[in-house]
Amino acid sequence: MATPGPGVLAIVSRALSSGFSHAVIMSVGMVLGDVTFLLLAIFGLSIIASNFSTVFTVIKILGGIYLIYLGLKIYMSKTSYFDTNIKKSNSFVGDFFAGLFISLSNPKVIAFYVGFLPTFIDLSNLAFEDIILVSFLVLGTLLCVLTLYAYFASKAKESIKKKRTQNIINIAAGSVMVFIGGFLILRR
Repeated sequence: MATPGPGVLAIVSRALSSGFSHAVIMSVGMVLGDVTFLLLAIFGLSIIASNFSTVFTVIKILGGIYLIYLGLKIYMSKTSYFDTNIKKSNSFVGDFFAGLFISLSNPKVIAFYVGFLPTFIDLSNLAFEDIILVSFLVLGTLLCVLTLYAYFASKAKESIKKKRTQNIINIAAGSVMVFIGGFLILRR
């Protein structure tokens, strides 16, 4: 979630144009979409893991390759200008659904969970309590990250537009994604 993709750009844009509270509501919608994908990945992958171990390994490696690709793409991406004159939002309900649809329409989210979960969680042995715990951990982490983006964007309207700041964000986020992708591929 910390990578500057469509979700983060939407949160930053909303914070810059409509303020912190509207961006937080949009974050809640995005987090709900992410948790939906998380649960789909958990239940879909647990079925594959218990029945098709070779397919599961291939999915894990492909997920790792995809994360490395995304990381390199972010790492090498050019900075862009954030437009702070975007139309202001007046509707918290609209912000919530915008966040939800941004998350649900982002294929990177499900690919991330498909590649990430098998490395850290034994999906074939998950109990109901484990699923609840993982869901709340993801929910809390994502909400914290997005809320921090919203807060800093609303407070740092001018500095976030600087190319140097965006370059630092891209390098850090890209490096993390490449590291996680490599970890997925190399871990057996």
